Amino acid sequence: MSTRPRVVLVHERFTEYAGSEAVVEQLAREWPDAPILAPIARPGVLPPDLEPRLRSTPLSRLLVGTTYAHLLPALPVAMRALHLPPADVVIASHHAFATQVAARSTAPVVAYVHSPARWVWDPSMRAGEAGRVGAAGLAAFSAAFRPVDRAVAGRVHTHVANSSAVAERIERWWGQPSTVVHPPVDTEYYSPADVPREDFFLVAGRLVPYKRPDLAVRAAERAGVPLVVAGDGRMRAQLEAVAGPTTRFVGRVDDDGLRDLYRRCRALLMPGVEDFGIVPVEAQACGAPVVAVGAGGALDTVLPGRTGELVPPGGEEVAAWAEHLMAFDPGRYAGTDVRTHAEGFSRAHFRAAMAGVVDGVLGTS
Repeated sequence: MSTRPRVVLVHERFTEYAGSEAVVEQLAREWPDAPILAPIARPGVLPPDLEPRLRSTPLSRLLVGTTYAHLLPALPVAMRALHLPPADVVIASHHAFATQVAARSTAPVVAYVHSPARWVWDPSMRAGEAGRVGAAGLAAFSAAFRPVDRAVAGRVHTHVANSSAVAERIERWWGQPSTVVHPPVDTEYYSPADVPREDFFLVAGRLVPYKRPDLAVRAAERAGVPLVVAGDGRMRAQLEAVAGPTTRFVGRVDDDGLRDLYRRCRALLMPGVEDFGIVPVEAQACGAPVVAVGAGGALDTVLPGRTGELVPPGGEEVAAWAEHLMAFDPGRYAGTDVRTHAEGFSRAHFRAAMAGVVDGVLGTS
């Protein structure tokens, strides 16, 4: 193909800007002529220069703030009904339903998979999230949707996983192979500074159950070490109730504030299992080592003994984490080595890798 391929980008929802939206942004910048399609979208989520390329559907009028749970049953149908313009390849940014475009697309579909929907395939992800009646309804919907989900995955030309853990789920739940391309991290903004590291550990992000901030707070209390908690969420009151005197809650911070904490902390803590986990890479880009649970995306992003430590999952978790915090020696980790590792997750690296995937699909590489 002598000219650049015609690419169409598909995403499930633009209700807020987070890691998956950062993926779509970088794909849009790699293919500057690609339209961006989504069943539901709020104005102002994408950067202003990309907004004119966004096409959504009338479902967007039914959004309530950032809440879209009431639209869940309609989304698989809406994805299949998207009007796809002529394309050489469609790239679907998938959380739960984006691969459904493969049922209608005449162009090959590349699915960039943040994860097969864990609430569909893993019953533990549905427990306690929607009340007894809601959980039962979600379980029924999941049971009906699993065969559809697996079948349409077989129509996707190429699956791209955002981590090795997600690649394993794609194989286990969908029966499909995949290649791993890690998400983009802004390693230019998140960078080291000539400031001394201070004697506190850091937890950053939403205070929600699956991220396990409770484990970090309880371990810090048990170990008697300073901890700064940056973020907010429904667990905050619960965490404040069990925190020790050396734990400080600073609430949600802006990007500059977060970067400053990365640059000064002794180490970032990531006690929850993430599909990938951008926060620990941002911290490493600032030269901070990471202590993470040895599962999920951390297996790709943290190099034990070089950029941080991995705590085995399960068992007496609080005791194990407290032991790691008491024994942690920041002198083992050279900030320059930690930073060099993080540079492998840059935006430029991501864009080049995805361009290579598309070239491979079209036989131009």
